[in-house]
Order: sequence, then C-alpha cells, then structure tokens
Amino acid sequence: MYKQITAAALFVAGVSAHGKVLSPTPRPLGDAMKAACGEQVWNQMSSDSDGNIQTMAQVGSSQSDFDATACHLWQCRGYQFDDATSSSIQSFTPGQSVDFSVQIAAPHTGVANVSVINLGDNTVIGDALASWSVYASTATGVTANETSFSVTIPSDLPSTCSTAGGCALQWWWDARSIDQTYMSCVDFTVGGSGSSSAAVVTSASSAVAQTSTAAPTTLSTVVASSTDAAVAAAATSPVASSNSSSDSGSSCSKRRAARRAAALRA
Repeated sequence: MYKQITAAALFVAGVSAHGKVLSPTPRPLGDAMKAACGEQVWNQMSSDSDGNIQTMAQVGSSQSDFDATACHLWQCRGYQFDDATSSSIQSFTPGQSVDFSVQIAAPHTGVANVSVINLGDNTVIGDALASWSVYASTATGVTANETSFSVTIPSDLPSTCSTAGGCALQWWWDARSIDQTYMSCVDFTVGGSGSSSAAVVTSASSAVAQTSTAAPTTLSTVVASSTDAAVAAAATSPVASSNSSSDSGSSCSKRRAARRAAALRA
C-alpha cells in the first residue's frame, strides 16, 4: 500500500509542471541516454519529454542500471551528446540572433535563463543570454516572451565552442515553488563546421574528454554571471538544497548555490 501511495505521489509531482525547448532543435533522446540513465529513466522521459529532473533522479535512484555520473541529469536532463545528429547540432556565428520557441505545458512560478555552458566541465560561460526573475507564474500565467524570444551569440566565446560537443545553449527553468527543475540543451558550434554528422560526433566526444579535467568555475564567477534580477528574486524565496542524486558541480547546482550565497550576503 505504501509503495502504491509513493508511486502515485511521484506521478502527480511529475506531471504538475512541464517544459522544454522546441526550437532550435534540441538534443534528442536516444540509445546513449538509455545506456547511461537506465531503461526506467529512459522510459519515463520517452513518455514525458517535458518531465522534471527531480522525478528522473528519483526513478533512477532505485534502478540498478542507473549511472548517476554517466547520466548527468543536471547538465542536459540526462540527454547525451552521443545521441546528437547533424540536424540537432546548430552552426552559429558571433553576434547572430537565435530565435527560441519553448513549450510550457503547465506553469509554476520560478526563475529561468538561457546560458552557454561548457559541456566538458559543466560550467556557465559568461553572462546569461536571457533571464527571467519571475518565470511561468502560477498567478499571472505564461507570458509571450517566456515561450518566444531571441538570444544573441556572444562574440567572445572560447575556442572550446568551435567544436561540436564543446558547448551548448542551456535553457534552464527552476520552479522553486514545487521543487522542480527543467532544462533543454541545444548543441552548437560557433566559427566551426558541423557538416558531417559522423565526423562531428567523433570529434566532439574527444573534445569533451579533453576538457573534462578543467578546473570548475568558482562560486564568485557564477555569481558574476548571474543577473541581478534572478539573484534578487531567489533571495526573497526559499531555495531548497539540490537533490542528493544531483551533481553538486553542475551548472544548475552552481547557480542555486550562487543565489543562496547572494541571499546570505544581502
């Protein structure tokens, strides 16, 4: 009986809010994700591609084929670069305006941003390209600029971003009111080429391996990369600790830690 109640509660939590990027084409679900995250997590995400990370972590924690380190839920919701295709790897130029379309199936008040992340060490590069101090408000509903907006590709991205698998645009929505986090990653190159799918995937895997030992971004750097509005909004509301199954060094967790630190200093 207890297990049935727990399962029902988990289902309700999983469907209470949903969101994902529709375009540019985000990283797809595939066999690499199943291998890293396990069959049950893959099934859950396959049936609910808008699902939140906390539910995925809870499902995976009871499965023997769930590898938290390989799955990396807190980077791109567990979606793996090895599942990327030529159509999902975008080619951008510095200064280019990129249109985003986001699906919010059920709103819950939180904060959100779009940032460039280094996939090798899972850190945020520079400032957020777009940010919302209040996002998908339960009180007012989803606004047009929360689901349709544009970001500008920075002109000073590191050379890491010239190779597929080095960087991604990460859309990140933290619905703190219900302790649910959503994200989608858009793989891209800037100043590089993504013409051959097979060649891109191979070279990108090498690029990630080469950058994975880089030193993590410091807390002060993450604070500087966060917008004042997002920090202020988080400072006025409680921020729960990251799920025990999450990566403490992830870009998502660092942004939470940065907001907590800023709130304590205020």
